[in-house]
Amino acid sequence: MKYYIIAGEASGDLHGANLMRALLQQDPAAEIRFWGGDSMQAVGGTLVRHIRDLAIMGFWEVLTHLKTVLGNIAFCKKDILAFQPDAMIFIDYPGFNLRIAKFTREQGIKNYYYISPQIWAWKKGRIKKMRRTLDALYYIQPFERKFYNENSFPNALYVGHPLLDEVQRYRQSQSAQSEDGKVIALLPGSRRQELKRSLPVMLQVAAQYPDLHFCIGGMSLLGHARYDKYIEAYKQQGNNNIELLMDDTYGLLARSHAAIVCSGTATLETCLFDVPQVVCYRTSVISAEIARPLIQVKYISLVNLIMDRPVVKELIQEHFTKQELSDEFQRLVFDDAYRATMREGYAAVKHEMGNEGASQRTAAALLANLKNTVTKG
Repeated sequence: MKYYIIAGEASGDLHGANLMRALLQQDPAAEIRFWGGDSMQAVGGTLVRHIRDLAIMGFWEVLTHLKTVLGNIAFCKKDILAFQPDAMIFIDYPGFNLRIAKFTREQGIKNYYYISPQIWAWKKGRIKKMRRTLDALYYIQPFERKFYNENSFPNALYVGHPLLDEVQRYRQSQSAQSEDGKVIALLPGSRRQELKRSLPVMLQVAAQYPDLHFCIGGMSLLGHARYDKYIEAYKQQGNNNIELLMDDTYGLLARSHAAIVCSGTATLETCLFDVPQVVCYRTSVISAEIARPLIQVKYISLVNLIMDRPVVKELIQEHFTKQELSDEFQRLVFDDAYRATMREGYAAVKHEMGNEGASQRTAAALLANLKNTVTKG
């Protein structure tokens, strides 16, 4: 079979790589062409576009990069027609992927969506388009079951969360983990806009604790220089308690006492490593004002969404300030009872997430659907 896979962000690259491994195990003759990153490229196949050129988030940010976005859509359509895949696999990244899915449906290509768009949080109207264009949807969050059952999406299947496999694989590969109980992880996000808005505030708090050791979890897809400029400015102010660790978030979390995390997949990864955290997020003022009336959920971090209660503190938009972050950080690092309560919440999250094997289950379900279609044909 020929597969065309589109992932547009770092988390999609991670999940896409695991799905590709599973597909190649179950379909050894698979031919794969994809948009993704280093993780997917390491598995094999043909890389078409790298995620470093794709990660744009927010209404205003998309508008200011509209020419690039439209150019990518046009190129993608031509590339798909040239490749003639048996199946399209879309991984999250809905603003782009749902446009392509409409096009490939019109071409008679089978459409599969892995990692559901967050339509349960906002843009619920997208579900109508998804029903028309998708042959199957594979979702990974336990709280999404209720949403898809209530909204009559018969081809939606819960497969479990692939991060369980990823974290388990990491732990099995480590014969011994470094024990450094006072490393504080700073995880400022995987997009340029996130880094710009989150890291400066995180560093303002780090400067207040010269006796603690802070480590930034960096990503090479953003470029080393983007981090260096913040670190150099920080050190010029007389601060020397910071380091940068590139492309090793799990290694950092394995030895961390606490973490300040930009909202996203990293919040769930931090939970799975049992590291107490505070979740932060800020977007542009314009994007925030447009989004406010559309948001349909009480929380933005996956940890809180899974439990439908505040397991971790969220500092969002105007609340993501030096003062509020400092207040929460004090409890997070030094209040043992607070830390213990958060870890109890983490245990409940892990119970809700269930068992490993999400990528294998997804690949098996997708192949079964494809083979069934071929048989009927």
